[in-house]
Amino acid sequence: MIEGEMFVIKVPGSTANLGPGFDSIGLALNLYLTLEAEKADHFEMIPLSAPLNVYPADKSNFIFQVAMETAKKYGRELPGCKARISSDIPLTRGLGSSAAAIVAGIELADALCNLQLSQQDKLEISSRMEGHPDNAGASLLGGLVIGCQSEEEVNVQNIKKLDFDIVAVVPKEELLTKESRGVLPEEWSFKEAVQAGAVGNVMVAALLTGNFALAGKMMNADLYHHPYRKKMVPHLETVVKLGPSLGAFGVALSGAGPAVLCLAESGMGQPIAFRLQKALPDMDILCLQIDQEGSSVLKKSLAEEQEHELDHIF
Repeated sequence: MIEGEMFVIKVPGSTANLGPGFDSIGLALNLYLTLEAEKADHFEMIPLSAPLNVYPADKSNFIFQVAMETAKKYGRELPGCKARISSDIPLTRGLGSSAAAIVAGIELADALCNLQLSQQDKLEISSRMEGHPDNAGASLLGGLVIGCQSEEEVNVQNIKKLDFDIVAVVPKEELLTKESRGVLPEEWSFKEAVQAGAVGNVMVAALLTGNFALAGKMMNADLYHHPYRKKMVPHLETVVKLGPSLGAFGVALSGAGPAVLCLAESGMGQPIAFRLQKALPDMDILCLQIDQEGSSVLKKSLAEEQEHELDHIF
């Protein structure tokens, strides 16, 4: 990065699991974290979205920390940086805000230090930091991501051809992933594991062949986490009952929750969202699409940015 340059980093949010795809299936959503960054003699993160005001503005900011760790991994030191951040991804609601921040930090290090990381490099780093490749892979690559992670490597298959609407039912209250994971069983029998995996396999095959009714049936048959987390997310059962009657083909907890997703054939999202808002007035209802692009980095000159700001003023 040379003097007078700015990088605009845009990263989509995501949902994970889709029911039986626990810790292995992610879907990018058209909610975005945007970072406008330039080199500076110190670290400063300037929030442009009110919910982000709670995070540190100095180098202890999580995104700066991810960027520093990434740079260090490749023997570099992250230079000082001034960044403006905005986001319309609801925080701690199971819509991939933490994974988006991790991907943004990796993209920041790549841009500021000219690391020239490959997508696989970024996938490996983000998945290790996040703990699994579903949310991180979706934010990085866009579309649908099906992945697995071992101590040795991260492998994903990225699919861009899917087209359906997504309606997110988002409560006002947050639910921390750590708390949500605490209710899951530590052990399963071999028979239970085989059955749960089979349900996930059928769901993936149904989504890829456009058999949405079967995909929804398999989402409802999840054994991995819905049975255990529903007591922490009381509106899950309400949406499971409501969604299909309103036209959704499937309903699932988004990640660890508490957001719940209704999946519907293209064009059905808006009417479903309207009816859900009437039925659940205390919830935020978001009508969403699949983001097909993943994270992006745009290089701009500061002169161009200043000219753009002046245009808005005058």
